[in-house]
Amino acid sequence: MMERREISRAVIERLPRYYRYLDELLEEGVERISSGELSRRMQVTASQIRQDLNHFGGFGQQGYGYHVPYLYEEIGKILGVDRRQNMIIIGSGNLGHAIANYANFERRGFIVRGMFDIRPELIGTSVRGIQIRAMDELEDFIRENDIQIAAVTLPKTHAPEIADRLVRAGIKGIWNFAHTDLTVPPGVVVENVHLSESLMRLSYRVRSMEDGGQGSAD
Repeated sequence: MMERREISRAVIERLPRYYRYLDELLEEGVERISSGELSRRMQVTASQIRQDLNHFGGFGQQGYGYHVPYLYEEIGKILGVDRRQNMIIIGSGNLGHAIANYANFERRGFIVRGMFDIRPELIGTSVRGIQIRAMDELEDFIRENDIQIAAVTLPKTHAPEIADRLVRAGIKGIWNFAHTDLTVPPGVVVENVHLSESLMRLSYRVRSMEDGGQGSAD
């Protein structure tokens, strides 16, 4: 694979979508596909697909198109889902339960090793076989179980303090669902997921269409 250059965030955000569509193609038994056919399925121009993949070496062959199993494997490597990544969930409310119950994460190599909460009535219970633990066990558990990623599903008032603890314990990636942006030092990555902002973007697109405009494409 070509040495990776600095890639725009827009390209990176499209890669999981390519991966998902390629997964569907594999399930259908498709072994090769042209950029034109892939563009029709994904509603992305063939030119955009070629430009995106050229950042990583291209992968296509003139007159052949893309070899689906190979492209799926290579994009998986780029995304880092070709290896197992241990994760924990901080907060065992409805959202924490939903993440723990989503078994498809395991297919992508994300293994939930533990959940943490402050409520005594939840400590010692399990969600899909994943034990809920007390917060005072957090740092030791991270170090002893080689945890790389933490999903934070806490109220925004508690999230910064927990983020600091996660960073000090060696966490390298925080999947943040708290309603606040987290600031972390270099060497730690945060993916902020603000559900209300996503819903408002959807509302804008619906309103735009109702007013005679057009909602933007994916």
